[in-house]
Amino acid sequence: MAIYNLGSINIDWFYRVDNCPVNGETVAATGCVNGLGGKGANQSVAAARAGSVVHHIGSVGGEGVWAMEQLKAMGVDATHVAIELAGPTGHALIFVTPDGENRIVIYPGANRMIEEADVKTALARAKAEDMLLMQNETNAQVYAAKLARARGMRVVYSAAPFQLAAVREAMPHVDLLAVNEVEAQQLAEAMGLAMTDLPVPELLVTHGAKGATWYDLKNGEMLTVPAPEVDPVDTTGAGDTFVGYFCAGRDQGVETVECLELAVNAAALKVTRDGTSEAIPTLPEVRLFLEESR
Repeated sequence: MAIYNLGSINIDWFYRVDNCPVNGETVAATGCVNGLGGKGANQSVAAARAGSVVHHIGSVGGEGVWAMEQLKAMGVDATHVAIELAGPTGHALIFVTPDGENRIVIYPGANRMIEEADVKTALARAKAEDMLLMQNETNAQVYAAKLARARGMRVVYSAAPFQLAAVREAMPHVDLLAVNEVEAQQLAEAMGLAMTDLPVPELLVTHGAKGATWYDLKNGEMLTVPAPEVDPVDTTGAGDTFVGYFCAGRDQGVETVECLELAVNAAALKVTRDGTSEAIPTLPEVRLFLEESR
């Protein structure tokens, strides 16, 4: 089986700051580095490092070819990453405070220039047991979801950055919706439903440092896994690490409770490290961390 990820590729710029600026304030950064990021790229790397075959579908600008090459170096098939000369590679400005929390501004660039024809070509070899993973940082999401469903694929939608209209449009074509607890509540309230009545077969809700919960909304089953206590260095990409690991577990036929456990611990281990994609742990590292945390 394999995971096809219609996902963003960003150049992440990290600025270490004592505090994030407020209106009218200028603050000096104590450090600045850049690297491969974007929710899509992060989730692809996480799923690949968790042991799955991952095909990334996306787009970079001419100056971002190195990001595509780095994606390959991290074990992700980038055959279906297009080079878009009409726009720049997406990028993110990330301000990280001493407690590891962050504030992020993203510019989508080429992530919103993905051609539907490229999506169709990428999914042409997908099998019924394969998975389509998406986030809310690209275009062509509904098109891809419909196409994947028609091929019998499972569709997972990591609905971040959260936009109500985009989520509602995609939900009829989604098998599993992944959101954080605030987003889950916002979505339920906007639709006038209880969270457990949302019209998707499965719901995955993250609770930050408290762990995550999986809901089977067809059968009423629920599983919650707490997160281990860690000293955070940088929380950027923690949610992406979680989603990538959970999807990889599902792709490999792992029981749901173990998928949750591995995903929660992978995210916890990631926040102890600086950076995004390069800081995502490998499966052996996560298993060792899990054993040591017990």
